[in-house]
Amino acid sequence: MFRRIYLDNSATTPVDPRVVEAMMPYLTEQFGNASSIHYFGQQAKAAVDKARHQVAHLIGSRPNEIVFTSGGTESNNLAIKGILERWNADILVRNASDIEGADRNVRVPHIITSAIEHSAVTNVCDDLEKQGYRITRLPVYEDGIVRIGDLKAAITDETVLISIMAANNEIGTLQPIEEIGKIVKELRAQGRKIWFHTDAVQAAGKVPINVEEIGCDLLSISAHKLYAPKGVGALYVRRGVRLHPQNIGGHQERDRRGGTESVPNIVAFGKACELADENLSAESSDLKVLRDDLESRVGEIIPDIVFNGDRDRRLPNISNISFRSIEGEGLLINLDMQGIAVSTGSACSSGTLEPSPVIRALGTQTPSPAVDEDRARGAIRFSLGRNNTAEDIDRLMEVLPASVENLRRLAPASAKA
Repeated sequence: MFRRIYLDNSATTPVDPRVVEAMMPYLTEQFGNASSIHYFGQQAKAAVDKARHQVAHLIGSRPNEIVFTSGGTESNNLAIKGILERWNADILVRNASDIEGADRNVRVPHIITSAIEHSAVTNVCDDLEKQGYRITRLPVYEDGIVRIGDLKAAITDETVLISIMAANNEIGTLQPIEEIGKIVKELRAQGRKIWFHTDAVQAAGKVPINVEEIGCDLLSISAHKLYAPKGVGALYVRRGVRLHPQNIGGHQERDRRGGTESVPNIVAFGKACELADENLSAESSDLKVLRDDLESRVGEIIPDIVFNGDRDRRLPNISNISFRSIEGEGLLINLDMQGIAVSTGSACSSGTLEPSPVIRALGTQTPSPAVDEDRARGAIRFSLGRNNTAEDIDRLMEVLPASVENLRRLAPASAKA
């Protein structure tokens, strides 16, 4: 029986044993509700406070700027919809106090995002567009990176929010978020009301993240990308930024997110952030070595491939490769049958037969639409994690070339053309 190898760490990560150890007491004897004022509740509250400090330390924020959520999707929703709903509420208040000037104050809010955001941002923006908001989706070109010139050109007097991810979840490209933060800061210095959100779910724990250096107002992260359980995440909210809550209930999280805190998961998240912070440099270096070895060997042995995204400005653990003339889903299944788990794109998009919109959004190498479709359909994401070894790459290279060759041989003649 073959040993199973997991190369899909961008979809989710295994929970680290040290994280399990940290959370176990809060699944058993320390079961209190963090909102209760008795001993059991205060014990739980202290654990949540500690975790808040651990998460804050990973991204360079103040602890009271951290809002715990159920994950990256909720964090993105709270950031984008929370800002816009608060902005709309403020407009209504101003108009109510100035009836004569009300019509002059009416504006259609404008949001700028990119063409390769995670669905937790893309689908929110699509929904807002249906409600009448104006959305600009910046292109990313062949290297998978937005251009600052395009961003500047897209900003209008109606622009309220810029939401650009820190690192793409499929191709790993790092976006120029520090430069975006400087632009937003300059606009605010001119009296503009404009905010900057970044989805850092894939970047946190892989590359250094510091909210002060970035200059963002809101930043989303998720525990299960950091070797902690699913079901918990966080949104950084810069001090002074006002959001309309999306979960209406109790007064938890300083009235920014109602609902009883999942203490065991929050404790686990905090521990995972602490471990990521301590080992970030060494772990990132190790992952880059494995990734570069994988790409070097694939490039030498397998013909007719495309490495998707910029080869330098990217996360150390993601390699996205298009194998022409085959279906990525077929290769995924073939590798899985041999004990190796990879993906064709975002786990949140699984179940659809459509090629990755991220690969489709990249610039083309030739003007042929058929070739571009072929590239998108043949894309495979290899995402490495702290448990992967050089032996895992050796095993992958034992089976990958033959799998690609066999699928190409079986492909219809039209797909090979």
